[in-house]
Amino acid sequence: MSKTLVHLSRRALLRRIAPVTALPLLCAVEPPKPTVHSSEFSSPSLSPPDDAFLEELEKANFQFFWEQADPQTGLVKDRCTVRAQDNNTVASIAATGFGLTALCIGQERGYVSLYDARERVRVTLRCLANAMPNHRGFFYHFANIKTGERVWESEISSIDTAILLCGVLTCRQHFRSTEIAHLAGEIFNRVEWSWLSEDTTLVSHGWSPEGGFLPYRWGDYSELMMMYLLGIGSSVHPLPPEAWNAWRRTIFEYDSLRYVGSFAPLFVHQYSQAWFDFRGKRDRYVDYFKNSTIATDVHRLFCIELAQQFPDYSEDLWGITASDSQFGYVAWGGPPETGPIDGTVVPSAPAGSLPFLPQATLRVLRNMKDKYGNQTWSRYGFVNAFNPLTKWYDTDVIGIDTGITMLMAENLRTGFVWSTFMKNPEAKRGLERAGFYSF
Repeated sequence: MSKTLVHLSRRALLRRIAPVTALPLLCAVEPPKPTVHSSEFSSPSLSPPDDAFLEELEKANFQFFWEQADPQTGLVKDRCTVRAQDNNTVASIAATGFGLTALCIGQERGYVSLYDARERVRVTLRCLANAMPNHRGFFYHFANIKTGERVWESEISSIDTAILLCGVLTCRQHFRSTEIAHLAGEIFNRVEWSWLSEDTTLVSHGWSPEGGFLPYRWGDYSELMMMYLLGIGSSVHPLPPEAWNAWRRTIFEYDSLRYVGSFAPLFVHQYSQAWFDFRGKRDRYVDYFKNSTIATDVHRLFCIELAQQFPDYSEDLWGITASDSQFGYVAWGGPPETGPIDGTVVPSAPAGSLPFLPQATLRVLRNMKDKYGNQTWSRYGFVNAFNPLTKWYDTDVIGIDTGITMLMAENLRTGFVWSTFMKNPEAKRGLERAGFYSF
């Protein structure tokens, strides 16, 4: 497969210019070796204050997933306000996937009893298996939290279904319940991955009853890795293994740092690795864990140079990814600079990269809480975003951003989500068929 090299001038980025030069990248490809399904890695040593901070953060995040899930369906709100009574009734299947994983973490850490956590999981999986509308196993992006019915004419979403399935499979391994295992298998095995790629090796973003397939394909490096690996790992309606080689891996260069990336926010380097443990393994193209580490460091450097325009950014305060803003939701970040960056800081940007750059991200997160206090901190942890320059502080938390924060904090501390999820045969098969090997 061909690759391209994108050169990004940091000075040009600051002028909001992103010159791109596409060149062929010639690199040696190592021959495949046998895949090792689990790698023995110890978590980085954390100071007692850092570990105590992460404990406080995770416990607060858990409260969102416990309190903002409907007890009759288990579906989790897409977002909620933390500064007033919240009457929102819209759930997202992605937030629910994070929420199912949060139940595993919460039970493991003693935030909730085994009985209560297991019962909430059962309620959720029963809803997903028997009550919530789906099409060929894929779920609608947004649903009524009380009924599971589709809202906002939302699409059948391939990536959000994948996030949900990661949560479902994590629960199957953690709770070791006959009913949970049966429901999880039923939910996963009815997903017809082959339907979404029947005329191409690239998976469609989704489908709607009004318009059919969406006109977009998952063809560039992004959070897509979890989706392709789950599809390739399916034993019932699998994607062909060659689908793994079909999407583009564009090489970016920033001050001599090279990494696979996209013209997209930082979260694309984080979401798949909340569940899939890429440490110590790679495919013929990339060491994805190292790649996300480099991409996070590049983003940190990018934000620090933006301090010439937005003086709030520094070594102690950086991080921009898709989030709320003073003027609505924005898919911003960089490099290359994406969206109308205005000095807003997004806590889930550094938090989602905790395992990649522990000290740098912890420094930022602790500073956010210590310096800005209740303006950025709530019952559920950090608000979604804030802008110290304009004195704007969000009133909401968003489920997927709270989720990536909690899961990556736990992975940094213990690797619990990785070790639990990677026991699933679907995950193991996906890596094997995609050609991963240990090093």
